[in-house]
Amino acid sequence: MAIGTQSRRNSTVDAGEVERFSALSQEWWNPQGKMGVLHKFNPVRLGYIKEAACRHFERDGKRLDALAGLRILDIGCGGGILSEPLARLGANVVGADPAEANIEAARLHAEENGVSVDYRATTAEALADAGERFDVVLAMEVVEHVADIGLFVRRCAEMVKPGGLMIAATLNRTLKSFALAIVGAEYVLRWLPRGTHRWDKFVTPNELEAALERHGLSVTDETGVIYNLIADRWQLSSDMDVNYMVVAEKAVRSP
Repeated sequence: MAIGTQSRRNSTVDAGEVERFSALSQEWWNPQGKMGVLHKFNPVRLGYIKEAACRHFERDGKRLDALAGLRILDIGCGGGILSEPLARLGANVVGADPAEANIEAARLHAEENGVSVDYRATTAEALADAGERFDVVLAMEVVEHVADIGLFVRRCAEMVKPGGLMIAATLNRTLKSFALAIVGAEYVLRWLPRGTHRWDKFVTPNELEAALERHGLSVTDETGVIYNLIADRWQLSSDMDVNYMVVAEKAVRSP
């Protein structure tokens, strides 16, 4: 859930968003703190990523090192809440975030727990310009925070290897998402700090799919994610009105 530095030409980052999430850098690994909702959300998104990658790359999802050998970019990694478990599954993970404070927190936690993740304080465009390529590019809870969605998707798509995947999780722009993700989550339940999200920056599935396809990626799967109050956990659902995730594939080049 991290992201950008300033809305300016040729940049995906938004300064206000970087400042907001930098201020929370010490909260990333506190499951009872301001990032508590993200900790609860993590198992469902990790499971979805693992299943999609294993299906696509023909891996045995039951293996502890199911993602071994795959190079994965976690763009907007924040404090590394998703990067670390991916690395534990054997993936070669690059965790990138423009906020130095977030990367420092991520590096410290990884070192303390003996997990190897290549954390970098950088942006999607800088990585793409450097010619970085990955089997899987993740944009989880990031799209709704960037300054230029079209540019962000384009630069991320450039980094997906032929035959690779891009997986994104974001928020739909509906009245229901305004009621639940902003009014409910930020003001009533106080799951998130007020101002975490701006409803006008939410992205509909059709808008995201169009952006992905415009840059050479084809959506192969999509799902909604809902919060089960009785079970006190997030779970996959056909309801994509609020939270949703998509998997997109880059075609293998013809010989």
